[in-house]
Amino acid sequence: MNLHVSTYNIHKGFSQFNRRMMIRELRDHLQVLGADIIFLQEVQGLHSRHAARFEDWPEEPQYEFLADQVWPDFAYGRNAVYDHGHHGNAILSRYPIVRAENEDVSHHALERRGMLHCEIELPEIAQHLHCICVHLALHERGRRHQVGAIIERMNREVPEGAPVVVAGDFNDWRNRAGKRLEEDLGLEEACRDHRGKPVRTFPSSFPVLRLDRIYVRGFRVRHTHVHHGPMWRRLSDHAVLSAHLQLE
Repeated sequence: MNLHVSTYNIHKGFSQFNRRMMIRELRDHLQVLGADIIFLQEVQGLHSRHAARFEDWPEEPQYEFLADQVWPDFAYGRNAVYDHGHHGNAILSRYPIVRAENEDVSHHALERRGMLHCEIELPEIAQHLHCICVHLALHERGRRHQVGAIIERMNREVPEGAPVVVAGDFNDWRNRAGKRLEEDLGLEEACRDHRGKPVRTFPSSFPVLRLDRIYVRGFRVRHTHVHHGPMWRRLSDHAVLSAHLQLE
């Protein structure tokens, strides 16, 4: 079975430097992307101030608006909660999500983070696909704590031999998270450059930092792509990563 997965930090539906609300253009571009499963970070579940300010602000939550009948199943993990709303991670899927759970992996109260874990039923596959969507902390200590939480959860919740995709914004420019995931869980970095390093994804206008990742287990990576340039850089400060996978 072939599977196309993507990960994208959508910057709460705003362009770089928050100049324009881009959620409708973002939906169009995601549909052109055509992924089977999309891992999204910085998804606005509710924001009453934006809803009052922008006439074309969607009535439904962003994850539901972006799914728009193309991805019939979706899950949302609410992480940061404030007086006027909340945001977090989301997974959109063409295939049924049979279980979803969001685990709080915050390292301190000022930077709320979560790990959204979904089990997805793929056609003609006995075991469920386990998908984990993350947005790790800005500080190294917080990232170490959160990578440890990913390892603990997978050892606890994912059956041996089940296919796995872990994706999101890792904020991991030193590539310390990737080494732990490879050594402790046997995950493979899907998107590498010609030197074998994670690809650059930030900022989308001219990617310099290696922040966004897709890790897999139980798949052969057929090919990958970093979506940036004029068409994408208006939508968010991150580039989109895509990986075409074949189940082993």
